Amino acid sequence: MTDSGSRPLPLDGLTVLDLGQIYQGPYAGFLLAQAGADVIKVEPPAGDPTRGTATGRRPMAAFAMLNSNKRSVVLDLKSDIGKAQLVALARTADVLLENYAPGVLDKLGVGADVLTEANPRLVYASGTGFGLSGPNRDNLAMDVTIQAFTGVMSVTGYPENPPVKSGAAFIDFLGGVHLYAGIVTALVERERTGRGRVVETAMADAVFPTLASNLGAFYARGETTRTGNKHGALALTPYDVYETADGFYAMIVINERQWAGLCVAMGQPELAVDERFADNRSRVQHMAELDAIINAWGRTVSRDEAVRRISEQRVPVAPVRDLDEVTNDAHFHERGTLEWQDHPESGRVAVMRSALRFHGSALPKLDPAPTLGAHTDEVLGELS
Repeated sequence: MTDSGSRPLPLDGLTVLDLGQIYQGPYAGFLLAQAGADVIKVEPPAGDPTRGTATGRRPMAAFAMLNSNKRSVVLDLKSDIGKAQLVALARTADVLLENYAPGVLDKLGVGADVLTEANPRLVYASGTGFGLSGPNRDNLAMDVTIQAFTGVMSVTGYPENPPVKSGAAFIDFLGGVHLYAGIVTALVERERTGRGRVVETAMADAVFPTLASNLGAFYARGETTRTGNKHGALALTPYDVYETADGFYAMIVINERQWAGLCVAMGQPELAVDERFADNRSRVQHMAELDAIINAWGRTVSRDEAVRRISEQRVPVAPVRDLDEVTNDAHFHERGTLEWQDHPESGRVAVMRSALRFHGSALPKLDPAPTLGAHTDEVLGELS
């Protein structure tokens, strides 16, 4: 099967008003644009904060990554003219998405009730930290604080050290993915009923599936601990980040065939029948001894050599790579996941495509993220 083809992308012909800011909302808008929708990025006069417009900073590379294939319109929603323009745009749009704090657009007079009354077919999508209901709905929320609130930080790091956050802002993007899913689900319903609806997602709600192993350990033992790079429930080994002469690699052994393969890769096949490591239960009981053996072997070879030998035995393994290696990776560029782009404001960055691929349709061309308000006259002119 191939990604090339002549079929239109699935959301071709749909119009989306993207009022998203920073990561969560803009990522949902990005996914919609990559699926073929005409995404109009509606920004305040100061622009999306990741532009850096208000502070005079150079726009973050993240802005270029998350806003490809969008048109930018500036509306001042604190003014009567700006509010009227948003209502007019909503009358002909299919989707409006936003990730303001709960009630912000209601206070401005352009919330869900007003916009869905103007257009009953509109899918109005709200992304928040804690949701539009519940005692915490008005709490300020950012990725790091949601990590703390939902227990993610309590199980991240090493037991002898304080909790730490994930290095990646995964909760913001979990929120964006769920917002996209809610929008597309509501669009499917609209095909049957002719009516839109309000759909919401909360970043905090989206976290729980990521804690599956940790919650399993909690319910089994009544407590959890930070396990570093080991299995979240300390129920599987080898499972860790291991040393080599010039770097590190991550590995997990799931079954006995893989364990025997690892022993062959290390040139120590006798370990496969050592009673200390005969099965996973035994290996877990002797975890420290086993990790010491694996690290001692690893220090005798390079990172890439260790990965090659282990991979040849069909054991899940990967080098721990830095971002320079990742952004220049041949697999991602050949597949079209990443593409180098000289953005007029952010400079040279590797911009991404959606992880969703629609076979029969060509990959969308990656247009640079727009400059602030670049399409205001064009989009408002389409209303007349």
